[in-house]
Amino acid sequence: MDSYIHLDKSKLINLEYTLFREILRTNRAGAYSSSSIIGCNTRKYHGLLVTPLKEFNYKRFVFLSSLDISVVQHEKVFNLGIHKYDGSHYDPKGHKYIRDFIMDPTPKLVYRVGGVVLSVEKHLVEKEDQVLIKITLEDAHSPTMLRLKPFLAFRSVRELTKENLDANTKYEEVKNGIRIKLYDVFPYLNMQINKKNDFVPMPDWYRGIEYIKEQNRGNEFKEDLYVPGYFELPIKKGESIIFSGSLKEAAPATLKSKFTKEAAKRIPRNNLYNTLVNSASQFMVKSDKRISLLAGYHWYGESLRGTITSLPWVAGVLDDKNVADEVLANSIKQLKKEVLEASDKYDAGKLENIDVPLWLFWAVHQMEGKTAKKTLWKKYKKVFTGILKFYSDAGKDYFKVLDNGLIYAKVYGRALTWMKLYSNGHPVTPRYGAAVEVNALWFNAIKYALELAGKSADKKFVSEWQPLADKLEGSFRDNFLGNPKGGLIDCRDHDNIDRSVRPNQLVAIAMPYTPLTKEEQKGVLDIVKKLLLTPRGVRTLSPDDPVYQGMIQGDINKRNLAMHQGGVYPGFVAFFAEKYLEIHKRGGLPFIKNMVEGFEEEMTEHCLGTISECYDGDPPHKGKGAVSLLWNVAGVLRMLNLIEQYSD
Repeated sequence: MDSYIHLDKSKLINLEYTLFREILRTNRAGAYSSSSIIGCNTRKYHGLLVTPLKEFNYKRFVFLSSLDISVVQHEKVFNLGIHKYDGSHYDPKGHKYIRDFIMDPTPKLVYRVGGVVLSVEKHLVEKEDQVLIKITLEDAHSPTMLRLKPFLAFRSVRELTKENLDANTKYEEVKNGIRIKLYDVFPYLNMQINKKNDFVPMPDWYRGIEYIKEQNRGNEFKEDLYVPGYFELPIKKGESIIFSGSLKEAAPATLKSKFTKEAAKRIPRNNLYNTLVNSASQFMVKSDKRISLLAGYHWYGESLRGTITSLPWVAGVLDDKNVADEVLANSIKQLKKEVLEASDKYDAGKLENIDVPLWLFWAVHQMEGKTAKKTLWKKYKKVFTGILKFYSDAGKDYFKVLDNGLIYAKVYGRALTWMKLYSNGHPVTPRYGAAVEVNALWFNAIKYALELAGKSADKKFVSEWQPLADKLEGSFRDNFLGNPKGGLIDCRDHDNIDRSVRPNQLVAIAMPYTPLTKEEQKGVLDIVKKLLLTPRGVRTLSPDDPVYQGMIQGDINKRNLAMHQGGVYPGFVAFFAEKYLEIHKRGGLPFIKNMVEGFEEEMTEHCLGTISECYDGDPPHKGKGAVSLLWNVAGVLRMLNLIEQYSD
């Protein structure tokens, strides 16, 4: 049976095709294994074993960068590895032996060297800092030996290492392998094989290995990696050997069964939905003390906004409801600590994410299920009232509730909404004043709290907050309707009005409580559909705008400029699809299903089986930024669930 995710076999030896397709695997505890599909690392974030360390506040470190596998026959050595050096020189050129790439159930590369057919599969062990590599000799007509040469980094994912005299290049023997610790501050890296082998010490630094993705971004891109030597062992036709790279010593006799057990845990990627369920599970991090969600890979950590805005859409595909409830509870604790319990809660430095507390009301509403309103109010009254008072009691010039009820925020040189990228030290989209989605969230929060309080006969709360809700409804309409470009005004600083056509207006119509009429909501959908919607999501700015940037490329400043001035964000499709189907019912299904096709194609691009952070605004809408983003995966999953819901 063909894999759902399949690549063009005829192009697997084409570096332009393979170098820019990546693969990612995580262990649900913060560690990951990632590279291009052919094993040539193209980012400083790539590595076979990349894991967080508690002693460094859970920052991630690359231990095992790569493993060169060589086939030895008749004293001839065929190295299947590949590394980039200066001048676009690749050595060795192992990619020329690749004949197939299979994604399911385990990512597998198949090589042919003369009469030798060799397959390589990799797993990251769940909740352990261990990578397992299975090498199988599928066919051979002569005695065959394997050589396995490990490339070591022992450095942060955000840095690069150079040959140095501080590195401790001595190794110690462990069963069927060795262990090594280049620097005292790190744990040992144990490298072992499930059968006896010879380790041949040939210590050397491989200098000037380059990462093309970093080079294209204008970052430092050259690194020296340490190779202590190589493992050598015979392999027979039909035999599989397992290589383990781990921060703890392994039991070699258990490696084969461990690999098999890990393979059995994998979610089959046989359609778009299951593929994205698999991707969603990779953001979950379970530790001894808590469960959390990462915002994205490779460089994002936990994010309150990312978690709260994504959790309702992925709650159903996590291990169970208790997991989602625990993640939400942990987010509320963090929210209290960072906002409500801050010593100076109105300090501008704590307002970088001014909308985040308001998303909690939406998240609870989405996840309430059959829970009684009275129960919800009892459970969330304290945090809800704390958040509402946090905003309503604000009285600083840069952050306050205006007399008309709108939230106003303005700190020169600071971006306070989700559009918080900077270029040359300045916000790409400052959005000073009253932002449309912040105030839509503000209105929704008050109205939802009023509903819960009303069901619980909390007359005091209702009498206190109902007048503001009534005032805010009219103020929102007065201040954000009437954009001559169509849809809603994006932001206004008193008489300074930003009429840019952006996706933020979708939040205003997607909230359970919106001040807009059905006809006004439809007007927002129409303008978004006309100017912002693409096969990969929703543009951050209309192409008609004079500052629109259609391609995300160049150094970090140029890339940041383009990401929020035209870059496409897939997560917004959930808001669009939800409102579109609410208005058009089953008649809207063909259009929404057609939107899904764009994401079907994306499963074989950028990072296989997941959704990138953003995409070029112009066709062909190539993936850019982080290779996998929680909110985007969650948004497309929500769209698929909506299709199923309206198809019944």
